[in-house]
Amino acid sequence: MRWPGWPGRIESIMEMKIIVTEHARKRLRDYRQDKITTADIITAASSVPGRIPTATRFRGFFARSGRMFDIVAKDISSGRLVITIIGK
Repeated sequence: MRWPGWPGRIESIMEMKIIVTEHARKRLRDYRQDKITTADIITAASSVPGRIPTATRFRGFFARSGRMFDIVAKDISSGRLVITIIGK
C-alpha cells in the first residue's frame, strides 16, 4: 500500500554530529582513561537513542581495547555534546 506523498523508499536517519569537548579530550590522556580513543567515544555517544535535554551520565560502554567507561552527554542545537569521560 502506498500513501500520498510517500516516496516509496525508506530514507536513512540522518546521523547526529558528535562534539567532544576539550575537557573530554584532555581526560583521555589520564591513566584511568588509558586506551580509550575518540572513535570509542563517538561510537558510544551515537549509540544512545533519543534526545538528551540535560547533561546525563550513561554507563557501561566498552572501548575496543576492552576498557569500560562512562560518558556524560547532552544534546544541543548543533549536535550531541560529550562533556566528559569516566574510565573504570
